Amino acid sequence: MGPGIDLPETSGYRLKTKVLGPALHTDQLEHERLGKPTALAVFASDALSSTAYATEEILRVLVPVIGFLAFTSFVLPITLALVTVLVILIFSYRQTIKAYPSAGGAYIVTKDNLGLLPAQVAGVALLTDYILTVAVSTSAGMAALYSAIPSVYPYRVPAALACIALIAWGNLRGVKESGRMFAVPTYAFVVSMFVMVGIGLFREVTGTLHHAPLPTQHYDVGVKAMYFFLLLKAFAAGGAAMTGVEAISNGVPAFKKPEAKNATSTLMVMGACLGSMFIGISFLAAKLHTVPSEKVTVISQIARATFGAGAAGHIAFYFVQAATMLILVLAANTSFADFPRLASFHADDAFMPKQLTKRGHRLVFSNGIVALAIAASVLVVVFQANVNHLIPLYAIGVFTSFTLSQTGMAVRHIKLREPGWRVGLFINGGGALATGVVTIVIGIVKFPEGAWFIMLLVPIMVALLVRLNRQYESESVELAHEVEAALSAPVLRRHAALVLVSDLDRPTAKALQYARSLMADEVRAVHAASDPDKAQLLAERWDQLGMIRVPLDVVDCPDRRVERSVLDVVADELADGNTEVSVLIPRREYTHWWHRLLHDRTADGLARTISRLPHANVTFVPYHFGSCEISAEERDGYHQAHHH
Repeated sequence: MGPGIDLPETSGYRLKTKVLGPALHTDQLEHERLGKPTALAVFASDALSSTAYATEEILRVLVPVIGFLAFTSFVLPITLALVTVLVILIFSYRQTIKAYPSAGGAYIVTKDNLGLLPAQVAGVALLTDYILTVAVSTSAGMAALYSAIPSVYPYRVPAALACIALIAWGNLRGVKESGRMFAVPTYAFVVSMFVMVGIGLFREVTGTLHHAPLPTQHYDVGVKAMYFFLLLKAFAAGGAAMTGVEAISNGVPAFKKPEAKNATSTLMVMGACLGSMFIGISFLAAKLHTVPSEKVTVISQIARATFGAGAAGHIAFYFVQAATMLILVLAANTSFADFPRLASFHADDAFMPKQLTKRGHRLVFSNGIVALAIAASVLVVVFQANVNHLIPLYAIGVFTSFTLSQTGMAVRHIKLREPGWRVGLFINGGGALATGVVTIVIGIVKFPEGAWFIMLLVPIMVALLVRLNRQYESESVELAHEVEAALSAPVLRRHAALVLVSDLDRPTAKALQYARSLMADEVRAVHAASDPDKAQLLAERWDQLGMIRVPLDVVDCPDRRVERSVLDVVADELADGNTEVSVLIPRREYTHWWHRLLHDRTADGLARTISRLPHANVTFVPYHFGSCEISAEERDGYHQAHHH
């Protein structure tokens, strides 16, 4: 910056600084790393919050068909089966973090071991699941709210959109800021669940937990095969509890050093909390015979029964409800932490727009955050923030990525045979098998309910990404083609500078001054005469001012195709094959965006047309309105002369 030049910040930048805080320098990225307690809040809120509805989803499938058998025989075994899958996943992702300490999400692992195309499948499946996570969790949070306050129901969609906007804003402010913002609700929910489960277990052991009576009606399921399909369907519904498990392995670079060690220990804490909370809630639901309802959630029924009817019980009940609503809404933060990072991996490999690789004002992937917020908002509007409509689309994407990731790790163990590879192969091979089976089960039982949409969307998205990749590759090949030859090509003997003139005014004068500084062999002004009277006045004024150093070339344009007329002039200059042409276009720049609406953008169209010709170069010469002081007398004199 020159010592005498004042360069004020734009109004847009000043607004951004007020909303998001001061810009962070790139060397501050190291200081934006997360400690383990904050990282648990940022990356685990999605997985932990799913315990608020996983048991309920299982019961929604079982209770209407088999009644009391759901409580006495099935809900707990299904939960234990899902927790077994969770344990397999946790130990599988331990292996992944160990092997890929720089970032070991499904995309990186699959790309490294299975190839780019399977990696796109894994990445797209996970990206769609992240979008659904935001839509589902905010909608579920609104359901918790209008369950307590029915008058909120008509406003559920704008309320959910406001929540998405708030979380996006928190993440745009930076990683540390979002961690602080979401840590308290996450820990409040975890503590409230453990207290509720602990008190419930104590009351069950001491015989003071009051069970609701079992339904007395008999349910006839027809054939025994129905049981098996029903259990698979309930298992698939409960699979929503697994979403978000991979988040920590995707976000390893966000941890403080040593990144891999801190990420591994955070992963284990998350797995222990998630598994124990899930088992505890299902156990209490089975003992209390909680029947899912459209207006009362299973969690709220358990909390009310566990804490009792006293004043302290009421306070504890409302605390659980508030913590549950907040964690459900803020669970979307896991997606906002991971979606932009995963999208940046795709973009680095030229499978998504390059804008997704750029860190923004506060060192976060701002474009990815905004893209996620928009996509999730569209889903919320389309499905009217209805959780029951969104849930069937859920889980299949994340289990697809689980399977590809664990398969990739198994292939890596076989290829490298590093110390302990057999144990790693057993863990990751078992993980791939288990999650593969779960993926097939979810795909089959949820297919008619909406999973078909995701199963159709993923291959379409992969095809689009592959097409985008080919476009980027073709551009790269062309840009790199014979660079040395282009640099050593002989300079053309002649240089002509043409200034496009509409009127003789300050922007034109500035462009003419710049043209003379180019030291071209020929400098002349060109006016396309679409209005003969205006052209005549311009030529007369040109002569009056003695503009002999820059001759004016008036080109007939009876059909008003200005672009074509200018193109003919430039083509004539280029015809000898030895001339380089610089076309200078005066362009007016306005202080306010709405001023641009008052004028056409002819200059942009001219530039696009001329630049197609080889050895024709277009330069805009900007004139900024407000750059010169005009006295009141001068302004009045202009008005009088103009009206006269």
